[in-house]
Amino acid sequence: MVLRQVEGLEGRGGRVVDFWARELCREEDLFRAFAERLRFPGYFGWNWDAMVDCLDDLCGEVTGGVGVVGVIHDADSLLDADHLGVFVSVLCQGAARANSDVDLDGEPLYRPAISQHFVFLVKDFDAEEIVGKVQHPDLVVARDGEFVTVTLDPDVWFS
Repeated sequence: MVLRQVEGLEGRGGRVVDFWARELCREEDLFRAFAERLRFPGYFGWNWDAMVDCLDDLCGEVTGGVGVVGVIHDADSLLDADHLGVFVSVLCQGAARANSDVDLDGEPLYRPAISQHFVFLVKDFDAEEIVGKVQHPDLVVARDGEFVTVTLDPDVWFS
């Protein structure tokens, strides 16, 4: 079902960017993979905050003006990474900012909202294990049928 939706985005001109979890197990490799595939600008600071900023500022060349979906293949190998919680939080922060048409102060942005989503594909789906591993203080992590969904906690981020 998810892959059909991803294909639908591509059919409307959006972009799908593939990542392989084995390339994301160390922070420096993760930053490199995201910077290369999402064409982060040269001033990318190679840290989590800079990654949020760059995810927020993805250009139309990367998103197709329609949106972008990052698909992380074989994500099982990331479940034991020390940085998994912060990584997922950063993806949620970047997507929330990109998906908005106002800045952090509530002022209108110079660009329209750009759809941005990230999908982790796992082979051995154990929802409870994934929920436990992805928990982070600023996230809401829940099982939703055959999926685990993760969003920013509105009480932390939007109150």
